[in-house]
Amino acid sequence: MVDVDAYVTAHEPEWRRLDALVQRRRRLSGDEVDELVTLYQRTTTHLSAVQSAAHDPVLAAALSSRVARARAAVTGAHASQWRTVGRFAAVSFPAMAYRARWWWLGTALGSLAVAFLVGWWVARSPAVQAALAPKAQVRQLVNHQFQGYYSQYAAPAFAAQVWTNNAWVAAETLIFGILLGLPTLLVLFSNAANIGVDGALMIVHGKGVLFFALILPHGMLELTAVFLAAATGLRLGWTIIDPGPRPRSRAFAEEGRASITIALGLVVVLLVSGAIEAFVTPSPLPTWARITIGAVAECAFLGYVIVAGRRAAAAGLNADIEEAPDVLPVTG
Repeated sequence: MVDVDAYVTAHEPEWRRLDALVQRRRRLSGDEVDELVTLYQRTTTHLSAVQSAAHDPVLAAALSSRVARARAAVTGAHASQWRTVGRFAAVSFPAMAYRARWWWLGTALGSLAVAFLVGWWVARSPAVQAALAPKAQVRQLVNHQFQGYYSQYAAPAFAAQVWTNNAWVAAETLIFGILLGLPTLLVLFSNAANIGVDGALMIVHGKGVLFFALILPHGMLELTAVFLAAATGLRLGWTIIDPGPRPRSRAFAEEGRASITIALGLVVVLLVSGAIEAFVTPSPLPTWARITIGAVAECAFLGYVIVAGRRAAAAGLNADIEEAPDVLPVTG
């Protein structure tokens, strides 16, 4: 049992100070914000002690109300939205992408290898080509459909469609990590095989230059984003199998929260690749100019991740969200 009178005497100055900081929450200095958070954590612990051992409903109700007001103040005392966005762009997203770099590289190399092998298999075998589709359908694909796909809709509508489709593919490869990453591998294989088949059919019919002229401008950044999403999903799945020194539930929760960072960041990346696909790929610009635009976007993204991600890693920063103040260990 807790001596209520003694407990109130011991901690009431802290509670009053908390109330004063809450009332001035919009005019607090940096040190006062830290003090507010600390007192909020302590008062939360005090409330738990009163609820579990003191059996004083009046005091528990008063502390509960005080904690609720303080929680709202703590939430409002956090960094501004622009500062949060800035930290996300400068630290959280590149840090998570950089952490997954070896998974990312492996995913990219594996997918490209599958696309190349499938393309080589299809290109060298007329029997395989005949089994894939009738000759008339293949001619329609290589002569009209493949190129017409990029200009059949108005550019803004096409950009929105491409963005939605690519975001869905990236989300699938990431989310499937919770199933040990096996569906992620299937999505990757299907995507790579389709690229290999289309490329082989175009090359066999003398349209190889056109194929790469249409794929490369947007495809470099688009596929890089998909590979990153897949790598994150596979890493998440592997965490379930091998959580390392952390408890499996904690490891999965931490990797899951950090993976959300990749999903949010890729929304922007895929928006850029979708804009390139809609406005640059079908444009009348020379092939070298269109490919150069795609290469610049790709290099800019990779450079951003490597530089900002390495800096964040060197500083010991990560992409995981901060733990809720309520559950941080504090002294009574």
